[in-house]
Amino acid sequence: MATTTSHIVFDDIFTVNAIDKEGKKFDRVSRLYAHSKNYDMDLTLDYNTELFPLKNEQSFALALSSSLSRGGAPGGDDEAEEKNVWRPDGKGQRGLEEDYDYVMYGKVYKFDSGTSEISTAYASFGGLLMALTGSFRHMASIVLGEPIYILLRK
Repeated sequence: MATTTSHIVFDDIFTVNAIDKEGKKFDRVSRLYAHSKNYDMDLTLDYNTELFPLKNEQSFALALSSSLSRGGAPGGDDEAEEKNVWRPDGKGQRGLEEDYDYVMYGKVYKFDSGTSEISTAYASFGGLLMALTGSFRHMASIVLGEPIYILLRK
């Protein structure tokens, strides 16, 4: 019997509060500031404006996932399944990336515990940075040092 496990470690709907409030530093990259609808989280994220244009007050869905795989495979061969999820030549299985408009791959490089309840997870996606701040309970599955995918859709 196949078991289905989710690789998504966080997801919520965010509304953009500001874009480039400290000035624009790069032609095709902006830094957005957003607040989440369900978990009361704050997000700061660098993103490519040509690939994923956003405006102030616009909402978008964000998911963080440890894999693009849609779930466990019969026999639990997750590693073989992971290698076949997405390939630039269009071959291989389709994964979570099919459900989103913008996907980046990176690594969680730091956690800050501001108060006992509030913490911030930091990730870098090829130099594009993310800071996710809020209750540590909502980020319990985000692991320091682990690779992570960020998936966005409007």
